Amino acid sequence: MTFLGLEAEMLARIQFAFTVSFHFIFPAFSIGTASYVAVLNAIWLWKRDPAYLKLFEYWKTIFAVTFAMGVVSGIVMSYQFGTNWSAFSDKAGPVVGPLMSYEVLTAFFLEAGFLGIALFGRKRVGDTAHMVAVAMVAIGTLISATWITSANSWMHTPAGFSIDPNGVFVPEDWWQIVFNPSFPYRMTHTVLAAFLTTAFAVGSVGAWHLLKDRENRQARIMFSMAMWMAAIVTPIQIFVGDLHGLSTLEHQPAKIAAMEGHFDTYEDGAPLILFGIPDDAAETTHYAVEVPKLGSMILKHEWDGEIKGLKEWPRDQRPPALMPFITFRVMVGIGFLMLGTGLWSLWARWKRTLYETRWLHRAALIMGPSGFVAVLAGWYTTEVGRQPWTVYGHLRTADSLSPVSAPAVGASLLTFIVVYFIVFGTGVYYLLKLMRRPPTPLEDHELDLGPIRTAGITPGPSQDHPLGGHHGH
Repeated sequence: MTFLGLEAEMLARIQFAFTVSFHFIFPAFSIGTASYVAVLNAIWLWKRDPAYLKLFEYWKTIFAVTFAMGVVSGIVMSYQFGTNWSAFSDKAGPVVGPLMSYEVLTAFFLEAGFLGIALFGRKRVGDTAHMVAVAMVAIGTLISATWITSANSWMHTPAGFSIDPNGVFVPEDWWQIVFNPSFPYRMTHTVLAAFLTTAFAVGSVGAWHLLKDRENRQARIMFSMAMWMAAIVTPIQIFVGDLHGLSTLEHQPAKIAAMEGHFDTYEDGAPLILFGIPDDAAETTHYAVEVPKLGSMILKHEWDGEIKGLKEWPRDQRPPALMPFITFRVMVGIGFLMLGTGLWSLWARWKRTLYETRWLHRAALIMGPSGFVAVLAGWYTTEVGRQPWTVYGHLRTADSLSPVSAPAVGASLLTFIVVYFIVFGTGVYYLLKLMRRPPTPLEDHELDLGPIRTAGITPGPSQDHPLGGHHGH
């Protein structure tokens, strides 16, 4: 039985992809935003400059809304392990279940426990305890990312287990499970992606307000901080992405073949296919625009390195090539646009025109959603490239499905689509509304200057960004 011509397995995969896509954009933003507000609060405590307190208050509200939507979407998503993927839960649960439980115990409770103090407790607990709470929320988001990324990485590069006669994965070595071969690269890549997502969102908001009023000091600070992050972190992310690609080539060569659009094996150097249309049925990439040998140079760091094509694997063990091929190029293309924006900001900073270069501000505004698009493109690349496996090489996706009918999954999928677009569409609209508010200075009665006010000390001279100076220096 099918629903709109689709089998239950494909509908369940689409449903999981849809809900995860909505969920993933919120943690990707909240991980970076939690660290950003912690930095703002620390700078405020250090400098006692009211501009940083205003920015903390401005961004903590945005973080709180993002965090809430991430929690709600995550809870809904997790139910699918029981409704649509119970066979996977039954077989891989002894490994994946504890990892996800550790995330709740070590991270979610930490975040939830300190969140109220971070958001509302400054005047009640004092600056030091409040800073600890803000830092704990930021650390909690990173710990949460660690456990979830470990579980996901294990599904790509499983290690430290045995399989009993019933096909159940039995943990043997938790160190190997947690720190599986792809975990270090995937974890670093994911966290840096979250920081870049936040940097370009913050930079976009700063650019928006600079275009309205280039003298808005809070807008200057957030734009400068965001551009520093873009300029410093993007090259690191590109380097980490290269290491991640080498790890993937070692452990999941079929995924690399799909990402590169290679169906034939190249024994004396593979080209880099810049553009084309992979065709699984015809086993070729149509209209390929190639650079000879460059594929091997990038993947193996040698001009004549052998790269296997998808024909090396039986058809039922190959990932579909079209989506990983396209989404990988979207991710890489955005990465280089981020690099260009960061370098442009360095040039403008050196020329002392960071806050006057209108075209840079317009470019940063356009790049605002780029991080979200890149993380989704990267996730589609890695997850579709893992097919037809849920646990790579050991448990197929078709064998992970619950005994559900296609109409039942299709009906719930349509319900999710309608509800998600209403609920989270409203949430995103509210976030954008918050971001459109100009970050104006706090009034005297809104400031909580603590010991500075009681000592009769006036805050020091204004600084345009944390490193001091004016007009980008």
